[in-house]
Amino acid sequence: MINYQDLFHVGIRVPDLISAMDELGSSMGVTWAAPRDNPAQTLWSPKHGVQEVHLKFTYSAEGPQHIELLEGPPDTFWDGRGCTGAHHVGVWADDVTAEAEILIASGWSLLGAQKSPADGGGYGVFAYLQPPTGLIVELVDRAVLPHFEQWWAGNA
Repeated sequence: MINYQDLFHVGIRVPDLISAMDELGSSMGVTWAAPRDNPAQTLWSPKHGVQEVHLKFTYSAEGPQHIELLEGPPDTFWDGRGCTGAHHVGVWADDVTAEAEILIASGWSLLGAQKSPADGGGYGVFAYLQPPTGLIVELVDRAVLPHFEQWWAGNA
């Protein structure tokens, strides 16, 4: 089950990443890691299958609770144009697939993941799940924590 102490970010969908960085950075008193522009972010969902979407994102450099800003294309999971604001909370997981399967068995829905489980190897390094009450939780593989720490420190 989810260890709330492993919560490390709140994901916020925005219509324009740079504008949101400018607006929220000074208001929230945070600086930002270098923005990432990934034109081919993979997202698998039970509803749409595998998609490659153009995703722009960054995190606040300050933590331990980081702010993640996401700008996704229209009509995607990460689209911030029609529904901006808090989207999910991110939690470190030692085994994304195993922890996701426990939550699914408990009545949660799998919204999306890095990989299709049909491809073998589980869901990859992230999976988005939702209980019936509506909160979206992103499980993120703890193995990528060193990469994030370098990025937040300005070294990646």
